[in-house]
Amino acid sequence: MQQRLALHRPWPLDRASFIVSAGNADALALIDESATWPAGRLALIGPEGSGKSHLAAIWAAKTGARIVPINALETVTPGAPLALEDADQAHADQRLFAVIEAASPDAPLLLTGRSPPRDWIVTLPDLRSRLNAIMVAAVSSPSDEVLAALLHRFFRERHIVPPDSVIAYLLRRIERSAEAALEAVERIDEAAAQDRRNITRDLVRKVLGEDLGETGSEG
Repeated sequence: MQQRLALHRPWPLDRASFIVSAGNADALALIDESATWPAGRLALIGPEGSGKSHLAAIWAAKTGARIVPINALETVTPGAPLALEDADQAHADQRLFAVIEAASPDAPLLLTGRSPPRDWIVTLPDLRSRLNAIMVAAVSSPSDEVLAALLHRFFRERHIVPPDSVIAYLLRRIERSAEAALEAVERIDEAAAQDRRNITRDLVRKVLGEDLGETGSEG
């Protein structure tokens, strides 16, 4: 069982903070070349925590696009650069169709979702045909190498060099996202400072156990 820890500060969604890996390099390349998107449209898909929002933020910073969650679709004025997050959860076919139709190389549209557009549940035939034709870029959950690099970075920012056993323990227990890695490091650092203890696997077990309902010790 995994559970999110309390978030104390957001993970910065800028280009410098993005860790490129085999699971996101192709998507990043497409984000950097939005002028090549057919009809100015791209769907960015992947599981929760895979970095879709980070990539959308990088693209928005570069293009001046507005980032809008799907539940604010009614606030969108078609015809301007736009990143529409969680577009696979849309329940307004006509409105989404209008936004897609208004996209162009001069007013590109980035749609994010967990599944390919061809699998999105829609009833409007014209919308279905547009979704089926959209170029798709996929990202995957962070690999162990990426997640370990994130953990080391967050510890290093706090001038901490954790034992390898701590990183290995965290890799098996936290959600696979930058946000979860940051949350875990913050909680561990706070616990170590409060108890005036070194950061060890036993301390990490205690901190995570409080949230995961774990008791006892690991052999």
